[in-house]
Amino acid sequence: MKCFVGIDVSSEKLDSCFLDDEKNILCQTTYVNDTLGATALKKQILQLHQIYDFDKVVIGMEATSMYSYHPAMNFHQDEQLQEIQAITTIENPHRIKQYAKMFDTDKTDTIDAFMIADYLRNQHYTTSPVKEEKYMALQRLTRARYQTVCQLVEVKQHFIENLSYKCNTLKKELRDAPGSTTVFSAAIMELFTQDLSMDDLAQLPLDDLADWLQKKGRGRFKDPQDLAKTIQKAVRTSYRLDKAVNQSVDIVLSVFVREIRGLEKAIKDLDKAIEDLVQAIPEYQCLTSIPGVGKVYAAGLLAEIGQIERFKDQAHLAKYAGLFWKKHESGKHSRENTPLTKKGNRYFRYYLVEAANSVRHYLPEYQMYYRKKYQETPKHQHKRAIVLTARKFVRLVDTLLRNHQLYTPPRSVIEK
Repeated sequence: MKCFVGIDVSSEKLDSCFLDDEKNILCQTTYVNDTLGATALKKQILQLHQIYDFDKVVIGMEATSMYSYHPAMNFHQDEQLQEIQAITTIENPHRIKQYAKMFDTDKTDTIDAFMIADYLRNQHYTTSPVKEEKYMALQRLTRARYQTVCQLVEVKQHFIENLSYKCNTLKKELRDAPGSTTVFSAAIMELFTQDLSMDDLAQLPLDDLADWLQKKGRGRFKDPQDLAKTIQKAVRTSYRLDKAVNQSVDIVLSVFVREIRGLEKAIKDLDKAIEDLVQAIPEYQCLTSIPGVGKVYAAGLLAEIGQIERFKDQAHLAKYAGLFWKKHESGKHSRENTPLTKKGNRYFRYYLVEAANSVRHYLPEYQMYYRKKYQETPKHQHKRAIVLTARKFVRLVDTLLRNHQLYTPPRSVIEK
């Protein structure tokens, strides 16, 4: 006899349902979502185990981020539950939602707990354990970095939008100028958030502007004179704002520049923390041995994968990331083009795609594969090719982590 414990987790409570193999409800109770409630729920499991002597106990809940983390870790690490070999699993909410739709029932916390238990009873649950704490600690950092990068991208977009009001041709002129820089250069951002008006910039002696740029750029500009000419050309050909609008735009640009600098510093701090933490994880060296995979990509991948033993094989690993395509067949017809599911872990998918995009620049095998897939379709060529390359990259990641080995380039066969 087996016991399946479905837990619907919210910020304040744990609605639980205990089912046996025959879908009989053994117990249905609500506990407080804290250590006392989790302890009471555990005692209920142990009491039922004494009565029925279960062959297997599976405790499952939906992945609800911070709400499910504490109870899941609590049950996974509990010594008494380990003695009866209880399995704790966190499941994809989308899959449980689709499962519940088949029964057309009401939606309440009690019913949700029953549906989770029934989902487990039908053997849909993953047999992977909850990730170890070191991976969860790393995940906090890598996800925070990803979210900070997203914020930085958004702020930079707003900065460009407002900069176009002040100097609408600057971005184009900098892009077209050979060996130039971007609008996000520290020197450029400071130049256009000073008290100088557009007319002041246009009339500033070229040598003075070039010297200022070289000083603020710490000597990094190869040709400060040419850059100064490009900037003054953009200033002279741009539209002028009236005084009121110009003042408001200047304030907005100054705010965004401060925010950009703050976010960039936050990313550096997170990178340092990630590097310090990931050094203690042996699998880190397996991934960084792949050309093109640096510390950020390796840490992001490890944080989402955890122990590779959580996954049966590379196909399950790819499915976890949402890198798989459903087959669509009807009679003798089989659809050639099917959409990517994107139902998996979006953070894991992001790091896989970004890492694969980097690796293809270093490894000929991946570059050739990317080009082949790129040429196979006239639509969304890069997007399709890089996702397929990421799917191929999954197999390499799985092999290295599962075998605890470093990357070794394939041997070339030389014909005599």
